Amino acid sequence: MMKILITGASGFIGTNILEYFLSNAEVLNIDINEPRNKEHIKYWKKIDIKYFKNFEIAVKEFNPEYIVHLAARTDLDGSDLNDYSSNTDGVKNLMVIVKELPNLKKIIITSSMLVCHGGYYPKDQFDYAPTTMYGESKVETEKIVWANKPLCDWAILRPTSIWGPWFDVPYKNFFDLVMSKKYFHIGNKGCTKTYGYVGNAVYQIEKILFSETKDENNKVFFIGDNPATNIEEWGNEIASELGSKIFKMPYLLVKIAALFGDFLKLFGMHFPITSFRLHNMTTDNKIDLTKTFEIAPNPPFTRVQGVKKTIEWLKSHN
Repeated sequence: MMKILITGASGFIGTNILEYFLSNAEVLNIDINEPRNKEHIKYWKKIDIKYFKNFEIAVKEFNPEYIVHLAARTDLDGSDLNDYSSNTDGVKNLMVIVKELPNLKKIIITSSMLVCHGGYYPKDQFDYAPTTMYGESKVETEKIVWANKPLCDWAILRPTSIWGPWFDVPYKNFFDLVMSKKYFHIGNKGCTKTYGYVGNAVYQIEKILFSETKDENNKVFFIGDNPATNIEEWGNEIASELGSKIFKMPYLLVKIAALFGDFLKLFGMHFPITSFRLHNMTTDNKIDLTKTFEIAPNPPFTRVQGVKKTIEWLKSHN
């Protein structure tokens, strides 16, 4: 069986990827956190990728043929780049280690669509426009990879807004609010964004992992569903599956609530809506997935199928 190392497979996307590969590969999860799926604990080694020696020993001992690098800090709460050292020092360590793996055929390194802010459309794979420290850290991730290119084939992934079983904030909150009938549409400010059901994301990652991507003009691949999703349509599909209906609230009231959320954030308190989130929820962000769909043209799930599977998972894990 082929050997696949997945760093960060205790997280959302990693949990789904590891589960997918269990049937046809020997897998290892390197992660500082315990797996979300307790059945995956036997495939896990608790290692902080920021510390070179233990990371190196574990990777060399496993001697993978393929690596999917997902391990990262992904929240938006950091105040400077040092808070995201897993995304910088961890990747530096990995780029050193992979050059000493004799059987390695392919590595994919996960970045983020937030290397560019919502509504900004990059001109090429080196055009960055982040507005968060997390986004800045992922710019550094990509630059580190380009400066230390692996000897084998490689690619960079930029997941869009991925959702589905084993997810967490913010999209789990979206489903939870709709399911509890506390969600409302924001006036006439509904936007259209590139989201992605995690089952389709796993399919795209697998295709990119096992396809040749040696053209250095095409090393960066966005992960998500096509066409882009209108937030009102998606919310209505979730509500319809639950036999309910979503109502609208005037934009001005939501804006006031977001400002209140900003105020609470100053004191380290969390509130469901802030100005940052409101801006994201009302700004179109359609990503060009052409290159990804050339390699992975047939996503296995429709959005409605993804909604049904996600609701089933939520009901079984609440």
